[in-house]
Amino acid sequence: MKNIIVLATRSPSKAEQIKALFKGSPFTIQTLTESGIEGEPIEDGKTLEENALKKARFAYEHANSDVWTIADDTGLFIDVLNGEPGIRSARWAGDSIPSEETMRYCLKRLENAEDRSATFVTVVAVILPNGDDYCFEGRIQGHILESPRVTPQPKMPYSSLFVPEGTDLSWAEMTVEQENSISHRGKAFREARAFLENYLKENS
Repeated sequence: MKNIIVLATRSPSKAEQIKALFKGSPFTIQTLTESGIEGEPIEDGKTLEENALKKARFAYEHANSDVWTIADDTGLFIDVLNGEPGIRSARWAGDSIPSEETMRYCLKRLENAEDRSATFVTVVAVILPNGDDYCFEGRIQGHILESPRVTPQPKMPYSSLFVPEGTDLSWAEMTVEQENSISHRGKAFREARAFLENYLKENS
C-alpha cells in the first residue's frame, strides 16, 4: 500500500501539478477535500516558510494517524514595487477576491512601469508521521506581461501574467508538464519528493 500524503490545499490547479510531480513515487497525494478534512488553516505567518508550516501542521493535526502532510506557500516579489505582494500574493487585492480581479489589480499597480521584472518563490513544508518538519525552497525569475493573453488558472491570479526567464509563455499557457519542469513550485516539490523517497528508503 502506498504512503498517503495529505496536501494542504483545495486548489484544483495546484493539486494537479503536485500529483503530476509525485507520479511514479511510492506516495499517494490526497487534498484536504479528498481526505475529508474540513476547515482552513490560518495563514498569519510573516514568512513563506511560516505559512507553509502552518498549512502542513493544520493537515497533520486534522488527518488520520500515520500520514504524511505537505503544503506550500508561494509569493510573487515584484522588483519595482519593492518586493510586493510577497507573502500577501493570494490576498493582495483583498480577501476572497476572484483571480481576475487580483490580476487586474496587479496590472494597475504596474501601469506605465518599464521595469516589470519579478521573482516567484515557493517554500514547501513537509511533516513526517512522527511530527518532524522540513522545508524546501524553489525560485524562478521572470517578468510581468502588460496584459494577459489567456485566462488565469483557477486560484492562480498571476499565472497569465508571469513569463519565466528562458520562455515566451506565461504559466497559464503551458501544459502541466512544461510548468512543472521549470517552475518555482516544481523545483521545491521535486526536492521534497527526493527527500521523502530517501527518508522512506532509509527507514523501511
